Amino acid sequence: MSDAATGQDMARPKGLRLTGWFHRLIAKPSFQTWASRFPLTRGVARREGAQLFDLVSGFVQSQVLMAVVELRLLHRLMDGPRAAAGLAHEAGMTSERMEILLQAATALGLIRRRRDGRFAIARKGAAMLGVPGLEAMILHHRAFYRDLEDPVALLRGEVDTELANFWPYVFGARGAVDPAVTQTYSDLMADSQGLVAQDTLRMVELSGVSRLLDVGGGSGAFLLAVAQAYPKLGLMLFDLPDVVPTARSRFEAAGQGGRLAIHGGSFRSDSLPDGADAISLIRVLYDHSDDTVRGLLSKIYDTLPAGGRLIVSEPMSGGKVPEPAGDVYFAFYTMAMRTGKARSAEEIGRLCRDSGFVGIKAPTAHRPYVTSVVTCVKPS
Repeated sequence: MSDAATGQDMARPKGLRLTGWFHRLIAKPSFQTWASRFPLTRGVARREGAQLFDLVSGFVQSQVLMAVVELRLLHRLMDGPRAAAGLAHEAGMTSERMEILLQAATALGLIRRRRDGRFAIARKGAAMLGVPGLEAMILHHRAFYRDLEDPVALLRGEVDTELANFWPYVFGARGAVDPAVTQTYSDLMADSQGLVAQDTLRMVELSGVSRLLDVGGGSGAFLLAVAQAYPKLGLMLFDLPDVVPTARSRFEAAGQGGRLAIHGGSFRSDSLPDGADAISLIRVLYDHSDDTVRGLLSKIYDTLPAGGRLIVSEPMSGGKVPEPAGDVYFAFYTMAMRTGKARSAEEIGRLCRDSGFVGIKAPTAHRPYVTSVVTCVKPS
Protein backbone atom coordinates (compact mmCIF):
# COMPACT_ATOMS: atom_id res chain seq x y z
CA MET A 1 0.00 0.00 0.00
CA SER A 2 1.34 3.44 -0.91
CA ASP A 3 2.11 6.09 1.72
CA ALA A 4 -0.64 8.27 0.25
CA ALA A 5 -3.18 5.47 0.54
CA THR A 6 -2.03 4.75 4.10
CA GLY A 7 -2.35 8.42 4.99
CA GLN A 8 -5.86 8.59 3.53
CA ASP A 9 -6.89 5.50 5.48
CA MET A 10 -5.47 6.84 8.77
CA ALA A 11 -7.29 10.14 8.23
CA ARG A 12 -10.63 8.34 8.28
CA PRO A 13 -12.45 7.92 11.63
CA LYS A 14 -11.57 4.72 13.45
CA GLY A 15 -15.11 3.34 13.10
CA LEU A 16 -15.02 3.75 9.32
CA ARG A 17 -11.56 2.13 9.14
CA LEU A 18 -12.84 -0.89 11.08
CA THR A 19 -15.94 -1.10 8.90
CA GLY A 20 -13.84 -0.94 5.75
CA TRP A 21 -11.49 -3.63 7.06
CA PHE A 22 -14.46 -5.86 7.95
CA HIS A 23 -16.05 -5.48 4.52
CA ARG A 24 -12.74 -6.28 2.79
CA LEU A 25 -12.49 -9.38 4.96
CA ILE A 26 -16.02 -10.50 4.09
CA ALA A 27 -15.29 -9.98 0.38
CA LYS A 28 -12.49 -12.57 0.44
CA PRO A 29 -13.53 -15.98 -0.98
CA SER A 30 -11.39 -17.72 1.64
CA PHE A 31 -13.30 -16.00 4.45
CA GLN A 32 -16.65 -16.98 2.90
CA THR A 33 -15.50 -20.61 2.75
CA TRP A 34 -14.40 -20.52 6.39
CA ALA A 35 -17.60 -18.75 7.54
CA SER A 36 -19.78 -21.36 5.82
CA ARG A 37 -18.10 -24.10 7.90
CA PHE A 38 -17.49 -22.46 11.29
CA PRO A 39 -20.37 -23.39 13.67
CA LEU A 40 -20.97 -19.83 14.93
CA THR A 41 -21.11 -18.23 11.47
CA ARG A 42 -22.29 -20.88 9.05
CA GLY A 43 -26.00 -20.17 9.65
CA VAL A 44 -25.55 -16.49 8.77
CA ALA A 45 -23.30 -17.32 5.83
CA ARG A 46 -25.79 -19.77 4.36
CA ARG A 47 -28.72 -17.39 4.87
CA GLU A 48 -26.87 -14.51 3.21
CA GLY A 49 -25.76 -16.83 0.42
CA ALA A 50 -29.36 -17.84 -0.25
CA GLN A 51 -30.42 -14.18 -0.25
CA LEU A 52 -27.68 -13.33 -2.72
CA PHE A 53 -28.76 -16.16 -4.99
CA ASP A 54 -32.34 -14.87 -4.85
CA LEU A 55 -31.03 -11.54 -6.15
CA VAL A 56 -29.09 -13.30 -8.92
CA SER A 57 -32.00 -15.50 -9.98
CA GLY A 58 -34.79 -12.99 -9.46
CA PHE A 59 -35.31 -12.38 -13.17
CA VAL A 60 -35.89 -16.09 -13.78
CA GLN A 61 -38.45 -16.19 -10.97
CA SER A 62 -40.29 -13.30 -12.62
CA GLN A 63 -40.40 -15.14 -15.93
CA VAL A 64 -41.65 -18.32 -14.25
CA LEU A 65 -44.42 -16.23 -12.71
CA MET A 66 -45.21 -14.78 -16.14
CA ALA A 67 -45.54 -18.29 -17.62
CA VAL A 68 -47.77 -19.44 -14.75
CA VAL A 69 -50.08 -16.46 -15.28
CA GLU A 70 -50.12 -16.62 -19.08
CA LEU A 71 -51.01 -20.34 -19.01
CA ARG A 72 -53.59 -19.73 -16.25
CA LEU A 73 -52.17 -22.62 -14.24
CA LEU A 74 -53.46 -21.30 -10.92
CA HIS A 75 -56.96 -21.00 -12.33
CA ARG A 76 -56.78 -24.55 -13.69
CA LEU A 77 -55.63 -25.88 -10.32
CA MET A 78 -58.44 -24.11 -8.48
CA ASP A 79 -60.73 -26.84 -9.84
CA GLY A 80 -58.63 -29.51 -8.11
CA PRO A 81 -55.27 -31.34 -8.35
CA ARG A 82 -54.00 -32.05 -11.86
CA ALA A 83 -51.32 -34.21 -13.44
CA ALA A 84 -48.56 -32.58 -15.45
CA ALA A 85 -49.53 -34.47 -18.63
CA GLY A 86 -53.03 -33.01 -18.80
CA LEU A 87 -51.82 -29.48 -18.12
CA ALA A 88 -49.11 -29.91 -20.74
CA HIS A 89 -51.65 -30.95 -23.38
CA GLU A 90 -53.80 -27.89 -22.66
CA ALA A 91 -50.74 -25.61 -22.81
CA GLY A 92 -49.40 -27.05 -26.05
CA MET A 93 -46.08 -28.26 -24.67
CA THR A 94 -44.39 -31.52 -23.71
CA SER A 95 -45.05 -33.13 -20.35
CA GLU A 96 -41.35 -32.82 -19.55
CA ARG A 97 -41.40 -29.02 -20.01
CA MET A 98 -44.62 -28.65 -18.04
CA GLU A 99 -43.08 -30.70 -15.24
CA ILE A 100 -40.18 -28.21 -15.12
CA LEU A 101 -42.57 -25.27 -14.89
CA LEU A 102 -44.66 -26.93 -12.20
CA GLN A 103 -41.56 -27.78 -10.19
CA ALA A 104 -40.43 -24.14 -10.46
CA ALA A 105 -43.85 -22.85 -9.39
CA THR A 106 -43.75 -25.27 -6.47
CA ALA A 107 -40.33 -23.96 -5.45
CA LEU A 108 -41.80 -20.44 -5.48
CA GLY A 109 -44.62 -21.56 -3.20
CA LEU A 110 -47.43 -20.95 -5.69
CA ILE A 111 -48.44 -24.59 -5.98
CA ARG A 112 -47.62 -27.81 -4.14
CA ARG A 113 -46.85 -31.35 -5.21
CA ARG A 114 -49.00 -34.10 -3.74
CA ARG A 115 -47.81 -37.56 -2.81
CA ASP A 116 -49.65 -39.03 -5.80
CA GLY A 117 -47.53 -36.86 -8.14
CA ARG A 118 -50.30 -34.46 -9.05
CA PHE A 119 -50.09 -30.72 -8.44
CA ALA A 120 -52.45 -28.55 -6.39
CA ILE A 121 -52.73 -24.85 -5.76
CA ALA A 122 -50.96 -23.58 -2.62
CA ARG A 123 -52.11 -20.87 -0.25
CA LYS A 124 -49.81 -18.27 -1.83
CA GLY A 125 -51.16 -19.11 -5.28
CA ALA A 126 -54.75 -18.78 -4.10
CA ALA A 127 -53.90 -15.47 -2.43
CA MET A 128 -52.46 -14.21 -5.70
CA LEU A 129 -55.76 -14.89 -7.44
CA GLY A 130 -57.47 -12.86 -4.73
CA VAL A 131 -55.59 -9.64 -5.56
CA PRO A 132 -57.62 -7.66 -8.15
CA GLY A 133 -55.61 -6.77 -11.24
CA LEU A 134 -52.42 -8.56 -10.16
CA GLU A 135 -52.40 -10.99 -13.08
CA ALA A 136 -53.09 -8.19 -15.56
CA MET A 137 -50.16 -6.22 -14.12
CA ILE A 138 -47.86 -9.25 -14.36
CA LEU A 139 -48.75 -9.68 -18.05
CA HIS A 140 -48.26 -5.94 -18.53
CA HIS A 141 -44.70 -6.39 -17.24
CA ARG A 142 -43.56 -7.61 -20.63
CA ALA A 143 -43.02 -3.97 -21.59
CA PHE A 144 -41.24 -3.24 -18.31
CA TYR A 145 -38.91 -6.22 -18.81
CA ARG A 146 -37.94 -4.96 -22.24
CA ASP A 147 -37.31 -1.48 -20.87
CA LEU A 148 -35.02 -3.01 -18.22
CA GLU A 149 -33.09 -5.17 -20.70
CA ASP A 150 -30.19 -2.71 -20.46
CA PRO A 151 -30.54 -1.11 -17.02
CA VAL A 152 -27.44 1.06 -17.41
CA ALA A 153 -28.80 2.53 -20.64
CA LEU A 154 -32.10 3.17 -18.86
CA LEU A 155 -30.29 4.94 -16.03
CA ARG A 156 -28.40 7.06 -18.56
CA GLY A 157 -31.64 8.02 -20.29
CA GLU A 158 -30.71 6.30 -23.54
CA VAL A 159 -33.79 4.05 -23.86
CA ASP A 160 -36.98 4.95 -25.76
CA THR A 161 -39.10 3.08 -23.24
CA GLU A 162 -42.31 1.22 -24.01
CA LEU A 163 -43.89 2.24 -20.71
CA ALA A 164 -43.64 5.90 -21.66
CA ASN A 165 -45.66 5.12 -24.77
CA PHE A 166 -48.15 2.94 -22.90
CA TRP A 167 -49.11 5.64 -20.38
CA PRO A 168 -49.85 8.56 -22.76
CA TYR A 169 -51.78 10.56 -20.15
CA VAL A 170 -48.61 11.22 -18.20
CA PHE A 171 -47.58 13.51 -21.04
CA GLY A 172 -50.91 15.30 -21.09
CA ALA A 173 -52.25 13.63 -24.24
CA ARG A 174 -55.86 14.32 -25.04
CA GLY A 175 -58.35 13.38 -27.75
CA ALA A 176 -55.90 11.82 -30.21
CA VAL A 177 -55.22 8.84 -27.96
CA ASP A 178 -56.32 5.44 -29.27
CA PRO A 179 -59.55 4.42 -27.42
CA ALA A 180 -58.14 0.91 -26.97
CA VAL A 181 -55.14 2.37 -25.14
CA THR A 182 -57.49 4.48 -23.05
CA GLN A 183 -59.47 1.40 -22.03
CA THR A 184 -56.38 -0.66 -21.22
CA TYR A 185 -55.00 2.20 -19.14
CA SER A 186 -58.27 2.65 -17.27
CA ASP A 187 -58.69 -1.08 -16.63
CA LEU A 188 -55.20 -1.46 -15.18
CA MET A 189 -55.61 1.57 -12.95
CA ALA A 190 -59.07 0.54 -11.75
CA ASP A 191 -58.03 -3.05 -11.02
CA SER A 192 -55.17 -1.90 -8.79
CA GLN A 193 -57.14 0.80 -6.99
CA GLY A 194 -59.14 -1.55 -4.78
CA LEU A 195 -56.28 -2.33 -2.41
CA VAL A 196 -55.03 1.26 -2.62
CA ALA A 197 -58.44 2.57 -1.56
CA GLN A 198 -58.68 0.00 1.22
CA ASP A 199 -55.30 0.93 2.73
CA THR A 200 -55.80 4.67 2.22
CA LEU A 201 -59.08 4.64 4.09
CA ARG A 202 -57.46 2.70 6.93
CA MET A 203 -54.95 5.52 7.34
CA VAL A 204 -57.19 8.54 6.65
CA GLU A 205 -60.34 9.59 8.50
CA LEU A 206 -62.86 11.51 6.37
CA SER A 207 -65.69 11.92 8.86
CA GLY A 208 -65.10 15.69 9.11
CA VAL A 209 -65.17 16.22 5.34
CA SER A 210 -68.31 17.44 3.53
CA ARG A 211 -67.10 17.13 -0.09
CA LEU A 212 -64.09 15.29 -1.53
CA LEU A 213 -62.53 16.07 -4.92
CA ASP A 214 -60.38 13.28 -6.38
CA VAL A 215 -57.95 14.81 -8.88
CA GLY A 216 -56.71 12.32 -11.48
CA GLY A 217 -59.44 9.95 -10.27
CA GLY A 218 -59.68 7.99 -13.54
CA SER A 219 -62.55 5.52 -13.58
CA GLY A 220 -63.64 6.43 -10.04
CA ALA A 221 -62.51 3.26 -8.26
CA PHE A 222 -61.18 5.16 -5.24
CA LEU A 223 -64.21 7.43 -4.98
CA LEU A 224 -66.56 4.46 -5.14
CA ALA A 225 -64.79 2.94 -2.14
CA VAL A 226 -65.17 6.29 -0.37
CA ALA A 227 -68.86 6.39 -1.31
CA GLN A 228 -69.42 3.00 0.27
CA ALA A 229 -67.55 3.93 3.46
CA TYR A 230 -69.08 7.42 3.83
CA PRO A 231 -72.71 7.43 2.63
CA LYS A 232 -73.26 11.17 3.21
CA LEU A 233 -70.01 12.51 1.75
CA GLY A 234 -70.23 14.59 -1.45
CA LEU A 235 -67.98 13.32 -4.24
CA MET A 236 -66.30 15.06 -7.18
CA LEU A 237 -63.98 13.61 -9.81
CA PHE A 238 -61.56 15.52 -12.06
CA ASP A 239 -59.59 13.87 -14.86
CA LEU A 240 -59.00 14.01 -18.60
CA PRO A 241 -62.19 13.86 -20.72
CA ASP A 242 -61.02 10.61 -22.36
CA VAL A 243 -60.85 8.85 -18.99
CA VAL A 244 -63.83 10.03 -16.93
CA PRO A 245 -66.78 8.43 -18.82
CA THR A 246 -65.98 5.08 -17.22
CA ALA A 247 -66.47 6.62 -13.77
CA ARG A 248 -70.10 7.46 -14.52
CA SER A 249 -70.79 3.88 -15.60
CA ARG A 250 -69.01 2.49 -12.53
CA PHE A 251 -71.08 4.61 -10.13
CA GLU A 252 -74.36 3.92 -11.90
CA ALA A 253 -73.71 0.17 -11.83
CA ALA A 254 -73.15 0.43 -8.08
CA GLY A 255 -76.35 2.42 -7.58
CA GLN A 256 -74.39 5.54 -6.64
CA GLY A 257 -74.80 7.53 -9.85
CA GLY A 258 -76.49 10.52 -8.20
CA ARG A 259 -73.62 11.12 -5.79
CA LEU A 260 -70.82 11.82 -8.26
CA ALA A 261 -70.08 15.16 -9.94
CA ILE A 262 -67.69 14.66 -12.86
CA HIS A 263 -65.43 17.41 -14.23
CA GLY A 264 -63.32 16.81 -17.33
CA GLY A 265 -60.05 18.66 -17.76
CA SER A 266 -56.29 18.65 -17.37
CA PHE A 267 -54.76 19.88 -14.15
CA ARG A 268 -51.86 21.15 -16.23
CA SER A 269 -53.93 23.72 -18.07
CA ASP A 270 -57.42 23.88 -16.54
CA SER A 271 -58.71 25.21 -13.23
CA LEU A 272 -59.82 22.72 -10.61
CA PRO A 273 -63.52 22.79 -9.68
CA ASP A 274 -64.44 24.63 -6.48
CA GLY A 275 -66.60 23.38 -3.65
CA ALA A 276 -64.52 20.63 -2.01
CA ASP A 277 -63.05 20.90 1.48
CA ALA A 278 -60.71 17.95 0.84
CA ILE A 279 -58.75 16.90 -2.25
CA SER A 280 -57.19 13.50 -2.87
CA LEU A 281 -54.31 12.57 -5.15
CA ILE A 282 -54.30 8.79 -5.51
CA ARG A 283 -51.27 7.50 -7.40
CA VAL A 284 -50.82 10.83 -9.17
CA LEU A 285 -47.67 12.61 -7.99
CA TYR A 286 -45.24 9.78 -8.75
CA ASP A 287 -46.27 9.99 -12.40
CA HIS A 288 -44.87 13.52 -12.72
CA SER A 289 -41.77 15.68 -12.45
CA ASP A 290 -41.11 17.99 -9.51
CA ASP A 291 -42.06 21.05 -11.57
CA THR A 292 -45.42 19.53 -12.53
CA VAL A 293 -46.04 18.46 -8.93
CA ARG A 294 -45.27 21.95 -7.63
CA GLY A 295 -47.71 23.45 -10.12
CA LEU A 296 -50.44 20.99 -9.13
CA LEU A 297 -49.94 21.47 -5.39
CA SER A 298 -50.07 25.23 -5.83
CA LYS A 299 -53.32 24.91 -7.78
CA ILE A 300 -54.78 22.66 -5.08
CA TYR A 301 -53.76 25.12 -2.37
CA ASP A 302 -55.54 27.95 -4.19
CA THR A 303 -58.66 25.81 -4.70
CA LEU A 304 -59.10 24.56 -1.14
CA PRO A 305 -60.78 26.72 1.51
CA ALA A 306 -58.97 27.61 4.74
CA GLY A 307 -58.67 24.44 6.79
CA GLY A 308 -59.11 22.27 3.69
CA ARG A 309 -57.26 18.96 3.58
CA LEU A 310 -54.98 17.34 1.00
CA ILE A 311 -54.51 13.56 0.89
CA VAL A 312 -51.66 12.03 -1.10
CA SER A 313 -51.66 8.25 -1.45
CA GLU A 314 -49.15 6.35 -3.58
CA PRO A 315 -46.15 4.02 -3.33
CA MET A 316 -43.24 5.93 -1.82
CA SER A 317 -39.52 5.64 -1.41
CA GLY A 318 -38.32 4.74 2.06
CA GLY A 319 -36.06 7.80 2.04
CA LYS A 320 -33.29 7.36 4.59
CA VAL A 321 -34.43 3.77 5.16
CA PRO A 322 -34.81 2.33 1.61
CA GLU A 323 -37.34 -0.43 1.09
CA PRO A 324 -37.84 -2.81 -1.85
CA ALA A 325 -41.25 -1.70 -3.16
CA GLY A 326 -40.59 2.03 -3.42
CA ASP A 327 -36.84 2.06 -3.96
CA VAL A 328 -36.55 -0.89 -6.35
CA TYR A 329 -39.79 -1.64 -8.18
CA PHE A 330 -41.53 1.74 -8.29
CA ALA A 331 -38.30 3.74 -8.60
CA PHE A 332 -37.38 1.92 -11.82
CA TYR A 333 -40.96 1.71 -13.07
CA THR A 334 -41.38 5.49 -12.88
CA MET A 335 -37.95 5.90 -14.46
CA ALA A 336 -39.12 3.82 -17.41
CA MET A 337 -42.21 6.06 -17.64
CA ARG A 338 -39.69 8.90 -18.09
CA THR A 339 -41.60 11.62 -16.23
CA GLY A 340 -42.06 10.86 -12.56
CA LYS A 341 -40.26 9.28 -9.64
CA ALA A 342 -40.93 7.50 -6.37
CA ARG A 343 -40.58 10.13 -3.64
CA SER A 344 -40.26 9.61 0.09
CA ALA A 345 -42.90 10.88 2.50
CA GLU A 346 -40.37 13.51 3.57
CA GLU A 347 -39.92 14.73 -0.02
CA ILE A 348 -43.68 14.92 -0.59
CA GLY A 349 -44.11 16.71 2.73
CA ARG A 350 -41.47 19.24 1.74
CA LEU A 351 -43.18 19.92 -1.59
CA CYS A 352 -46.48 20.40 0.24
CA ARG A 353 -44.85 22.72 2.77
CA ASP A 354 -43.28 24.77 -0.02
CA SER A 355 -46.79 25.25 -1.46
CA GLY A 356 -48.05 26.64 1.85
CA PHE A 357 -49.58 23.57 3.51
CA VAL A 358 -49.10 22.85 7.21
CA GLY A 359 -49.85 20.00 9.61
CA ILE A 360 -48.05 17.48 7.44
CA LYS A 361 -48.46 13.89 8.62
CA ALA A 362 -47.33 10.51 7.30
CA PRO A 363 -49.24 7.70 9.06
CA THR A 364 -47.60 4.29 9.26
CA ALA A 365 -48.33 2.36 6.08
CA HIS A 366 -49.91 -1.07 6.58
CA ARG A 367 -48.60 -2.35 3.22
CA PRO A 368 -45.96 -0.01 1.71
CA TYR A 369 -45.93 -2.13 -1.45
CA VAL A 370 -49.56 -1.10 -1.96
CA THR A 371 -49.47 2.53 -0.88
CA SER A 372 -48.30 5.07 1.68
CA VAL A 373 -50.02 8.30 2.69
CA VAL A 374 -49.14 11.93 3.39
CA THR A 375 -51.78 14.39 4.61
CA CYS A 376 -51.68 18.15 5.22
CA VAL A 377 -54.01 21.13 5.58
CA LYS A 378 -54.34 24.67 4.30
CA PRO A 379 -53.86 27.12 7.21
CA SER A 380 -57.04 28.63 8.64
